[in-house]
Amino acid sequence: MIRATLVTISALLALALPAQAADDGIAAPTLRASVTVTSDVVRVGDLIDNAGSAGLIPVYRSPDLGTTGALPVAQVLSVLRAKQVIGVMTGDIKEVSVTRLARTLANKDLENAVASALDHRFGLGDAANITVTLDRGVSDMRLDASNTGALQAVSTRYDARSGRFDIAFEVNNDSTTAPTKLRFTGTAIETVEVAVLTRDIERTETLKSSDVTQERRPKVEVPGEPASRDRAVGMQLRRPMRAGTPIRAADIAKPEFVQRDQNVTIIYQVPGLYLTTRGKAIEGGAEGDTINVLNLQSKRTLTGVVTGRGQITVEGASQSAPTAPAVEQTSSLKRDEAPAPVDTDALVRNLVQAPASPAQVAKAQVAQTQIPQVRVSQAQAKSE
Repeated sequence: MIRATLVTISALLALALPAQAADDGIAAPTLRASVTVTSDVVRVGDLIDNAGSAGLIPVYRSPDLGTTGALPVAQVLSVLRAKQVIGVMTGDIKEVSVTRLARTLANKDLENAVASALDHRFGLGDAANITVTLDRGVSDMRLDASNTGALQAVSTRYDARSGRFDIAFEVNNDSTTAPTKLRFTGTAIETVEVAVLTRDIERTETLKSSDVTQERRPKVEVPGEPASRDRAVGMQLRRPMRAGTPIRAADIAKPEFVQRDQNVTIIYQVPGLYLTTRGKAIEGGAEGDTINVLNLQSKRTLTGVVTGRGQITVEGASQSAPTAPAVEQTSSLKRDEAPAPVDTDALVRNLVQAPASPAQVAKAQVAQTQIPQVRVSQAQAKSE
């Protein structure tokens, strides 16, 4: 009786255990269609989910840093079976892609790191103005993804005469305590942005937009202050220059609108009066310059401002002819009376007639010095 009972219990347990395993059983290993790895080997756990203790078994070498490879599913299953990994669910996957992650250092990043290491050292200026050329045509560099640290220069050598550098860097990583070491050699020179001529230019030509371009040139080629393209356009060279020549600030000047001994037009202006006559420039000048000019009709030397090509404007206030009666007229003014109108006939005579005699000039100068004295004395007298 007891033996029959034990057999019955054993049978019931045998039926119950598979049902419990189905409820609490381990999920079947499943193949992945896309895999990313960071190390130099691909392990079972990278290829399939639910690999269990077999997950750490290496099965393939990883692709090159930053690249992707493809594996047929049949080949993957064969390798897994060789490692005693069976029963892998593949679904409808035909191949497995494996990508090895990497940290990419672009060529520009490497050049910037070198320039930063040389910033304001060895007689160089700002890193932004240092042009770096790496030896052996180094392009983008890929490091293991664990190298997450910044490039730290630990040794820097530079020859100012040749521009050669030799710099060692270290990069901290997350997988080992020892940093990754890098070393670069090449040339580094300080450069400047400067306007450069696109064709041969004579001294008398005015620079047009098409005559000038902007380039970065070695600083040693541009002694002095470099001129920008915007500053050069519309200016005139101080000397003839060849195409490809960088332009310094000292090489350009405002274009001369008037040259020495050039026949010019003299413009004489006062309110309500506009006169022109022929003249001859005694000196050259650019727009806005004050120069002396000879009135060819009156033979008088006038001072005027260059206001255009071959054009000089003489202001009437500074060139009006003084007259002797000015003292008498001014002395008769009272505080509430308006000054006498401008004598335009006298202004015309001043521009076109012969110069006054020394005695007239002296008398006019005396009159000009007496005018404020008379006004002051009248004001004092009236106030008394």
